Amino acid sequence: MNEKSLRTLEFPKVIAALSAHTSFSASHDLATDLTPIAQHVAVLRAQAETSEARRILELRPEITTAGARDVRPSVARAELGGIVEPAELLVIAATLSAARGMRRIILKLREVGHELPAIAAMAARLHDVPELENRIHSSISERGDVLDSASPALGRIRSEMRTAHDRLLQYLRSILNSGTYAQAIQEPIITMREGRYVIPVKSDFRTRLPGIVHDTSGSGATLFVEPLGSVDAGNRWRELQGREAEEVERVLLELAGQIADVGPAVRETVSALASIDFALAKARYANALRATPPEMVSLPDLPRNEPAIRLPQARHPLLRGRVVPTTVELGGPYRVLVITGPNTGGKTVALKTVGLLVLMAQSGLHVPALPGARLPVLRHVYADIGDEQSIEQSLSTFSSHISNIVGMLKEAAPDSLILLDELGAGTDPEEGSALARAIIDYLLDRGCLAVGTTHYTELKSYAHTTPGVRNASVEFDEETLSPTYRLIVGLPGRSNALSIARRLGMPEEIIANAHERVRPESRELNDLLQQIQDERDAASTRRALVDRERDDARRLVEQAGRELQEAERTRARAADDGRREAEAELEEFRKELATLRRELQRAPSEPASTQSVQATEGRLRELTRRSPRPRHIPKATPHTVSPGDTVLVLELGSTGKVLSVQDGTAEVQLGSLKSRLPLRDLQLQAPAAERTEPTGRSRYNLEPTRSAPSMELDLRGKRAEEVTRELDRYIDDAYLAGMPLVRIIHGKGTGALRQVVREFLRQHPLVASMQGGGDAQGGEGVTVATLASS
Repeated sequence: MNEKSLRTLEFPKVIAALSAHTSFSASHDLATDLTPIAQHVAVLRAQAETSEARRILELRPEITTAGARDVRPSVARAELGGIVEPAELLVIAATLSAARGMRRIILKLREVGHELPAIAAMAARLHDVPELENRIHSSISERGDVLDSASPALGRIRSEMRTAHDRLLQYLRSILNSGTYAQAIQEPIITMREGRYVIPVKSDFRTRLPGIVHDTSGSGATLFVEPLGSVDAGNRWRELQGREAEEVERVLLELAGQIADVGPAVRETVSALASIDFALAKARYANALRATPPEMVSLPDLPRNEPAIRLPQARHPLLRGRVVPTTVELGGPYRVLVITGPNTGGKTVALKTVGLLVLMAQSGLHVPALPGARLPVLRHVYADIGDEQSIEQSLSTFSSHISNIVGMLKEAAPDSLILLDELGAGTDPEEGSALARAIIDYLLDRGCLAVGTTHYTELKSYAHTTPGVRNASVEFDEETLSPTYRLIVGLPGRSNALSIARRLGMPEEIIANAHERVRPESRELNDLLQQIQDERDAASTRRALVDRERDDARRLVEQAGRELQEAERTRARAADDGRREAEAELEEFRKELATLRRELQRAPSEPASTQSVQATEGRLRELTRRSPRPRHIPKATPHTVSPGDTVLVLELGSTGKVLSVQDGTAEVQLGSLKSRLPLRDLQLQAPAAERTEPTGRSRYNLEPTRSAPSMELDLRGKRAEEVTRELDRYIDDAYLAGMPLVRIIHGKGTGALRQVVREFLRQHPLVASMQGGGDAQGGEGVTVATLASS
């Protein structure tokens, strides 16, 4: 790519904005070195990296390479046998830790089904070096000090140092506390001079405290004396300090040797971590711009009638505040776009937007445009924009532009994009216009893609009549006398000079005189352009009206749907209310039946009582036969059955918990039994409280329904009066739920509870038959009751 054109289109500013999203110097270097790529496959790879990084940020927005640094210089020094300082060692450990965390996150995302081939290939180059990490952390403190535990020898030396130090200070304190030297001591403190502990002594009493003078105060009144009695202790302490420094150096050299042993792995880790962070930086920049991934096409493979550049609602990435988007199509039947319009109307911005977005896309960056953007992979992007007058080279503005254009034309080819601002300007209008048309003819012959801006009226007619060239204009609002910055493709801009002059108060006779001086063909062209503009505005108004009517119709349909759902819910509530009333009536009959049973037990010989009980049982059967089943109100969306959900087995009328789902069937835990059943025979009762559905597994949707009683009732440990009341309610609920049979667990024990249960079941009108459980179901500790059919 032409470096001058990159600067003209402000590509370095895009790079600076991208670099601000990197986390450490190595990835920052990748960002600052980024340049457009001219190979189609490489561009696709770079775009895929950005898309995958955006997907990672969507899934794990907290992901970061914080703590990582470019430690390759430290590694290189270690490989040359140099010492790596403690602070550098901590940075190396932090970088390895960041790489390990990044690798773990990416592998975990892949495990749950997210395909990230480009980023995963980078993560595969992140090496895990736990031995080096652990060795650094066990040797260097968080403050950057070499720990006593770095080596046994260092630990022993420092222990001896502390002992020698304590003895030295103890001796010096004894001198300070002694009355013998009180008159000689200037101040009762212990200080240090030249690495030796000393006591400040008055110069007049120098002989009172024998020792070595290491320093004198500025006034000469104070001498800093190391007492003779502490010299040996001081020597011993200094000797141990020297041995400590030697051992620390040995430890650091040993750590440097370990780093050198894994140097290639560490360098590759830093490089891979920088690549991942760079991809994340591209993703963050794309999110900040609300950008979309463009379709990158190869010009030789593109059908001739297909546009190579399609930028719907594109925005210049460097503009801030309210940005008016630009929609541009170029290529296919039109390879050159000629933009006309007033100054400061947005022509140059549109020109730069096209060029800059091409450069961004070929650099692997997403572009600020709506989905559906398409851009070609080009070998050259040339731009001649702005006033480049050169006093030093004696070049006028026109000469400077022509010099630039000459260089572009030499390299122009079908895989080039040429951007020309104010084409042919800066010279005689007639010659400049002719030159501009000749340049466009040349670019058409070479098969280039080109966008140019101009004020020349002749170029508007030329673009309208020349195959392969298309007009465009930036809109101007005559009411406000200001541009709207909207680019209108297919319509040339008309002259607004006379209109603007009239609105600004120019005398009408001058306006009329000027109008008469305008060439007739120019007036006709302006009138035609005004007519076309009016027709486009009318069409836009009609389209907006149709859009509003369509939106109103959609809202009415949505409202009707909501009202229909509300009506369905109302009907369902009414049905449930009816059921609750029937259940209340059933409860009254149940109480009445219980009362009559007690009377029958007290007076079994009275025929009237027996007849009353039989009559009540008949009424109870009739009522339960008419009672509606529980009704389900459909949810807005079905639930996906997964392990942990509670379901109703329709054929058995019992509930159970889903253990696994596979191939249209589910394994269900029913009490102590497990059974694999078709999903069509299940109804969802309640989803698991929390679950994460793995990507890629089969999904099965069942509508939830009202809960049913369990298939079995455990009465062990209950009293007889509790048993009959609970058992009576359980049988009624099981019958209403449509269950064919139930299991009553009463245990074996003395047999008393079993007798109460079976006697009660024998008399219950909803029990058709009963029998003891088989050997596999608990034997005589269980009674299986078959319920009457409804």
